[in-house]
Amino acid sequence: MALFSRNKKKSTTEKVVSIARSTDRDLSRVLIKPRITEKAISKGDQNVYTFVITRTATKHDVSDAVRALYNVTPVKVNIVNKKPRQVMSRAKGRMVGEQGLKKAYVYLKAGDSITLV
Repeated sequence: MALFSRNKKKSTTEKVVSIARSTDRDLSRVLIKPRITEKAISKGDQNVYTFVITRTATKHDVSDAVRALYNVTPVKVNIVNKKPRQVMSRAKGRMVGEQGLKKAYVYLKAGDSITLV
């Protein structure tokens, strides 16, 4: 009856949870590169910048990385996950694989800007 007894002993050891967020991450590896496309350049006029990020990055990681690397204040971060797919190549006549990627749209505060080029 030891498994189902009502008398349970209380453990005296408590777990300590670390709250340190910025020290346990390498923020320089969150942003892989800025995404320079026609759409990204046109969004730059509206204080929206696009970055290719790692697969495991979250919105908070991206926000902290942009704040640390570019010294600007992000207002909002949207993340888009593009899945890999197979496409029929007209030139080669066979299936060609497209790579997937994860990108982040970073909205900056008015007056802030990032020089990418």
